[in-house]
Amino acid sequence: MRTFRALRTPRPRYLPGVAAALGVLALIVVGLLRVEVETGVDEFVPRDDRVVRATAAMAEQFGGDPIVVLLESAQAGQLLLKDNLPALLQLEGELAALPHVKAVYGPGTVLNQIAGQAQDLLAELGGYRDGLRAKAENDAREAGGTAKEVEAAGSRATRGFDERYSALLSRGMPGGLPTLHNQTFVNRVIFNDEGDPRPQWDFLVPRPDAVAVLVRPDPSLAQSDTEDLVAAVEAAVDDSAVDTRRTTVTGIPAVVAALGEQVRHEVPLLGGVAVLAVGAWFLLTSWTRRRLRLLPLAATLLGTGATLSVAGWVGRPLALTAVAFLPVLLGIGSDFMTYLHRGAGRRTVVAAALASAAGFGALAVAPVPAVADLGISLAIGLVVTVLASLAVHRWGPQEVAEEIVPLPAPVRRGRTIRRRDRRLLLLVPVVGAAVGWALFPSLTMQSDFTALADGLGEYDDARDVERVIGASGEVALVVRGDDVLDAETFAWMSETRRDVIARHGDELSAVLSPADVLSFLGTEPEPSEVDAALRLLPGYLASSVVSDDRQMAVMTYGVDLRDVERLATLRDYLEEVAASAPAGVEVDVAGLPMVAVSAQEAMDDERLLGALLGIGAAGIALLLLLRDHKVALVAMMSAALASGLVALGIAVTGATLTPMTAGLGSLTAAVACEFTVLLALGQRRGDPRIGRAVDLAAAASATGYAVLVLSDLGLIQGFGLLLALTVAVALGVSRLLVWALLPEAVEQPEDESAEAAVPEVKILEKV
Repeated sequence: MRTFRALRTPRPRYLPGVAAALGVLALIVVGLLRVEVETGVDEFVPRDDRVVRATAAMAEQFGGDPIVVLLESAQAGQLLLKDNLPALLQLEGELAALPHVKAVYGPGTVLNQIAGQAQDLLAELGGYRDGLRAKAENDAREAGGTAKEVEAAGSRATRGFDERYSALLSRGMPGGLPTLHNQTFVNRVIFNDEGDPRPQWDFLVPRPDAVAVLVRPDPSLAQSDTEDLVAAVEAAVDDSAVDTRRTTVTGIPAVVAALGEQVRHEVPLLGGVAVLAVGAWFLLTSWTRRRLRLLPLAATLLGTGATLSVAGWVGRPLALTAVAFLPVLLGIGSDFMTYLHRGAGRRTVVAAALASAAGFGALAVAPVPAVADLGISLAIGLVVTVLASLAVHRWGPQEVAEEIVPLPAPVRRGRTIRRRDRRLLLLVPVVGAAVGWALFPSLTMQSDFTALADGLGEYDDARDVERVIGASGEVALVVRGDDVLDAETFAWMSETRRDVIARHGDELSAVLSPADVLSFLGTEPEPSEVDAALRLLPGYLASSVVSDDRQMAVMTYGVDLRDVERLATLRDYLEEVAASAPAGVEVDVAGLPMVAVSAQEAMDDERLLGALLGIGAAGIALLLLLRDHKVALVAMMSAALASGLVALGIAVTGATLTPMTAGLGSLTAAVACEFTVLLALGQRRGDPRIGRAVDLAAAASATGYAVLVLSDLGLIQGFGLLLALTVAVALGVSRLLVWALLPEAVEQPEDESAEAAVPEVKILEKV
C-alpha cells in the first residue's frame, strides 16, 4: 500500500521533473497534430535537373499536368449534340472558375470560341462591306447622281469584295451559320466526313462517343490545395447536367490527391498495427519480467513521436514515405532498449545505434527527395530513440542483481569445426554475395510516378482513361526566343512536328502545337499573315500553345508514361531535334515522362555508390566508436555480404527495384552492423542472453517491416517485404561471421561503461 501511494502521489522533489515531462509530452502531441503529408510529383523527381526546370517553366506559363475529366456517352456524337452542348459548356465554365485553375480546355468552349470568332469575323466583313457601299453611294450622291446611279455605284464598290469573300466564306463555313445551335456547323468543325474526330481535336474528342475536358491547375500547388481542387472538380462533374453514360476524373493531380488521402489513412493504421505486432513480441516472450517487457516499445514510441513532432513544429511536410517511417523506426528502434536492458552496455549500444543511423543517413545522397528525406528522418529518429532509451534505462525501472553470478572462466571446449575450416565455410556466401553485387547495377528499376499509386482505384481509373485517350502523360518541346512565331521558327516547328510523328508515331501522338492551331496558314506564312491569324484565332486556343508576348511556345505530345526505356530513346531523339533549332532559339525537352527518365538515370548512376556509401558510413561510425576495430570490420563485411545476397535474391526472383529499395546497402547496413556488434559482444562475454536479445530484436524488426505489406500501395508493400527479408539474411550472415571470425569468451569482459564494470547478473526490481 505504501508503494501504491508513492506511485499515485509524487514526492515534492519529483514534481518539477514530472511537470517537465508532461510539458514535453504536450509539445510532442501538439507537434504531431501539425504534421502534414506531401505526395506531389516533386518528391519523386531529381533535384535541380534541367528537364525539371523546363517542365516548371512550361507549367508556369501554360499550367501544370491536367486533371482529366473523361465523359463517355452511349452513342457516337451524343455529347456534342446541340441539346447537350449548353450543359457541357456550363460545366467547362464552372471548372474554369474554380480556385487554383490556370486554364480549362474542352470541346464546348472550343466550339463556342470558334463560333464567336467566326461571328465576329462575319460582322467585321459585313461592316467593311457596308462601309464600302456607303462611301461609294455617298460619293455618287455628292456628285449629283440619280438614285439609280447612286445604287449602281454602291454595287460596283462591293462587287470586288463579293467576288473575293463570298467564295471564301462558302468554302470556310460549309456548315452554315457559326453557332452552337447549328448541328451541321458543330459536326463540320469536330468530325470529318467519316464521322471520326479530326486529328487536331484528338486531345479533346478522342472518340466519337467520348470527350475530354482538361483542367490545368496552377503550378506547384500544395498537397491540400491539390486535394481541394480535385474534390471540387469531382463535385462539379457530379452536379453537371451533361447526359453521359460514365464520367471519370483522373490525371496526375487526381493520383496525387488520392495518394495523400491514402497516406493519411495508412500512417495511423500501419503504425497502430506495427505497435501491436512489435509489442506482442516483447510482451509474449519471456526475456525479462512481465511488467518490464514493453519498455523497448515505450522508448521507441517516445523517440518516434518526438521526431515526427519536430517535423510538425518546423512545418516540414512528410512525403509518401511517411507510411513506412513509423513501422520501420518501431522495428529497429526498439532493439536498443532491449540491448540496454540485457546489460549490453551503453558504449556498445550507442555505437550500434549510430552505425544504423549512419547507414540510413547515407540515403541522403539519393537523387529522389522522398527517399533522401526518409533516410534522414530515420537517422534522426534513431538518434532520438536511442537517447530516449538511455533516459528510460537510466531513470526507469530495470532489473538489478539479487545474487551475484560471476562469469565463468573461459573453458577450452573441443571444437567440432576448426576456425580455419569455419572460414572456409564463408566461401559460399562470399561467392553468392559477389554475384549479387555484380548483378546489382543491372537490376530492373521501376521509377515512373504513376506506378507509385499501383493498388489504388484512382490508378485503375487512370489506366482506363489512358486506353481511351491513348496516352498517360505529356512530353513537350518548349521553344523560347524573341519571337517564336517568326517565319524561320514557325517553319522549323512545322517541319519538326511532321518529322517527330513520322519517325516516332508509334510511341507518341501529337496533341497541340502552334503548327496545329495555325495549320491553315501553311508551313511558311508571312509575318503579316501570322499577325492576322492571331487576331482572328480565339485567344483561348492561341494561349494554349503561345505566350502573349510570343517569347515561348510549346509543342505537346502524348506518350505512355510507364515505358521508361522507350521514353529514354525518345528523349535522346527529341534532344537532337531541339539542337537543330534556328540560331537564337532555345528549345528544351520537358514533361513528367521525361522527368521520370531523368530520375531513373540518376538512380542508375548512383545506385552502386549509394549502396556502398551506406555500408561505409555505418562502418566508419563503428571504427570511431568501438575499441575493437576487428568487430567493426566484421560488421562491414556482414553488411556487404547480406546486401549482395539480397541483391542475388532479387535478381533470381525477377523482382524490380523501386526508388525506395534502390538504397539496398543502406537498408542492410542499418541492421547487419547492429546484429554483428551485439552478437560479437555476447560471444566475447559468453553471455547467451545477449544473443537471445538479438534474436528477439530481429524478430521484432522483421515484424515491424512486414506490417508494410498491409499497405494498399505497391511501392510500400515491396519496401516492407525487402526489409523483412533483409533482416533475416542479415541475422544469418552476422551469426555466421561472428562464429567464424571472432573469438569466444575471454577472461576479462570488456569494460564498456561505468555501469558494466562488474560482470554480474542482477535480478531485483528497482522502482
